Amino acid sequence: MAIDAPAQGRTETEQESPTGSTWSALRPLVLRIHFYAGLLIAPLLLAAAASGLLYALSFQAEKVIYSHELEVPAGDRVLPLSTQVQAARDARPDGTVTGVWPSSEDGATTRVLMDAPGVEEGKSLAVFVDPYTAEVRGELPSYGSSGALPLRSWIDSLHRDLLLGDFGRHYSELAASWLWVVALGGLLLWLGRRRSSKRALFVPERGTKGRRRTLSWHGTVGLWAVIGLVLLSATGLTWSRYAGENIGAVQDQLGGATPAVSAAVEPGAAAGGEHAGHGDGAGEAHQGADVGVDQALRSAQASGIDGKLAITMPAEGTGYVVKETDTVFPVHLDSVAVDPANGKVIDELRFADYPVLAKLTRFGIDAHMGVFLGLANQLALAALALALILLILWGYRMWWLRRPTKGSTLAGGRPIPRGAWRKAPVTALLPLAAATALVGWFVPLLGISLLAFVLVDAAVGAVRKVRART
Repeated sequence: MAIDAPAQGRTETEQESPTGSTWSALRPLVLRIHFYAGLLIAPLLLAAAASGLLYALSFQAEKVIYSHELEVPAGDRVLPLSTQVQAARDARPDGTVTGVWPSSEDGATTRVLMDAPGVEEGKSLAVFVDPYTAEVRGELPSYGSSGALPLRSWIDSLHRDLLLGDFGRHYSELAASWLWVVALGGLLLWLGRRRSSKRALFVPERGTKGRRRTLSWHGTVGLWAVIGLVLLSATGLTWSRYAGENIGAVQDQLGGATPAVSAAVEPGAAAGGEHAGHGDGAGEAHQGADVGVDQALRSAQASGIDGKLAITMPAEGTGYVVKETDTVFPVHLDSVAVDPANGKVIDELRFADYPVLAKLTRFGIDAHMGVFLGLANQLALAALALALILLILWGYRMWWLRRPTKGSTLAGGRPIPRGAWRKAPVTALLPLAAATALVGWFVPLLGISLLAFVLVDAAVGAVRKVRART
């Protein structure tokens, strides 16, 4: 919810709440913060919402654009995984195999991940192999645990940092820091309004015009979207640079750190033996006995690891890691580590054993990424992004409709009157100030930008007083 303002002909207090209540005293302060936050932060939120909408739609777009690499005619017999890996190696002899995503459904290709020259840092080269014929269907850069291909990877970077690298990350952190403040502030303002019927709380009023009609749509759509917007803000902050570090520290202290399976093997355990140097699935960094990727997969399946999988190849001192990657609820995210010397499972980690906080974090991040519930998740993200775009546009329209009707046609809307904090009782103002300071410390860009707003506002007020005296 972006910007709110009084309807023409009545004051805010007359419209909203009984006089004398704590809310009627605090409301002008909430309104002023909501107004300026919406007015000044809305461009950042608009950029995040527009890029987020594109990201939500990119999952289905990838299936169309990269259909040649992702899909093949279903065959009768799937070739051994080692044969498919070797086909990828033959196609890119300059690459080092680091992982394999076996075909998880009929007609889907196997994805062999490589470190290869010319691939951007932080990404892998994905070689797509027909699991029935070992034909190489193509190769594309792949990014992240979700395997984002070039289209989604580009949109993800646009959403995360506006393609500006580390400097651009400040934009997304600032937007995420303010989104929950603006959303919850708008919710309070909308719930506190006087209305003729309860229906007007949930459904836009009919027969209204101008700013009142815009406000009705702004408030009701914001009411329906507020929970999703707050969750997007919270999960988005977990990726941020400054607030993310604080969130991670608190999570660790509460015992909610995400566990990981241990793939370490005993020194010398993988060396020598009749299979030394002849592994059919290990990355070139691994030296020693290797039972091969097929046996590693069979060992993992014998331990209950099945379905949609990602296999990390062994390196020096580590074994195979086989993980389930099905994030569609109920999720299947168990993982095991397999010793390449003998094919035995050396460690296992079940998602059921994750700490509760780690599970919730995983659910939240996957939902923000659009992979938690598959297509339903992506449609929900698209709806939230579209709702946020409309809320911002309606907010700016209300601000524009409050502009003076005389004088310059380019004049902006009237700001909310200054001095709102003086009307708040001390018993409410002091706890609010303490909470604001604590939140500002925990979410640094929110605190810094809020302090900047206050200083600029004070400076503008002082200048106006001097001009009024002269």
